[in-house]
Amino acid sequence: MDIREEDISMLPRYDEFYAPLLHAIQDGNTYTMKDVKKRIAENLNLPEEALLERLASGRQAVYDNRVAWAKTYLQKAGVLISPKRAQIMITERGKALLSSGEVITNALLEEKYPEFAEFRRKKTLDKVIDVTDAVLAEETPQEVLDRVYGTINEQLADDLLVEIMGQSAKFFEILVVDLMKAMNYGDGFVTKLSGDDGIDGIVHEDKLGFNLIYIQAKRWNPNTTIGKPEIQKFAGAMMGPPKVEKGLFITTAKFSHGAKDYANAQHIILVDGKKLTELMIEHELGVSTQKSYRIKRIDTDYFADT
Repeated sequence: MDIREEDISMLPRYDEFYAPLLHAIQDGNTYTMKDVKKRIAENLNLPEEALLERLASGRQAVYDNRVAWAKTYLQKAGVLISPKRAQIMITERGKALLSSGEVITNALLEEKYPEFAEFRRKKTLDKVIDVTDAVLAEETPQEVLDRVYGTINEQLADDLLVEIMGQSAKFFEILVVDLMKAMNYGDGFVTKLSGDDGIDGIVHEDKLGFNLIYIQAKRWNPNTTIGKPEIQKFAGAMMGPPKVEKGLFITTAKFSHGAKDYANAQHIILVDGKKLTELMIEHELGVSTQKSYRIKRIDTDYFADT
């Protein structure tokens, strides 16, 4: 597997938090998870930037996620308990484990505690986490789901681009207008007629018909780079009549830095092949849902003290 540098977290793996978590509560007192996370971060001298890392979904900090999974696994092993919601304390078993000086790993917990071994056998996601790949080994189940979801969408985007390239240029122009409609813009239509001066489509900015947006659609080789001259031609076509101040240049290819700089100055939005397929997936154009998963969690409001 190719590993990009930005994909590697600065944080320890979730199982590498086992020992630090137990050390943070080794005195036998009851601690809130908030206090435990603070103590672990201080004991390990974790940098602030590492604590701010987010999961791919953006919904939770990677640090919070990994410590939470470490707590869950250690609880399954019986080395800590949760006497109250969001509070934990070490057990005698946990104290004995720390005193042994052994490196606390999933393998060790399985060897020592039958209930943890049974728990692990029931968790098919753990089999994914425990493979030897360095990236997978440091991930929690939530991170695995996020990453796999991203990988599936990346492959889907590649497949979409192949499908688009197999269609006609006329189809691509219609696709672009359909995409704008899917994104809740107003009515639109393809204008590919003689004398259209390079305008392939027109959409209204909203459903009431206020303001027009001119569209240029280019179904070019994905490896092609579109330069500034093409954007200048489109900007000239936007001068009308009628004059339109907003334009969208959308393509299966890429844009040069010069093209991007010029477009920014001319109120022209550029959408390359990568962004195009991302928008199609997001707005469900040309794709369909194969299967849905609903991930649930405890409703803490239901169990809150009254």
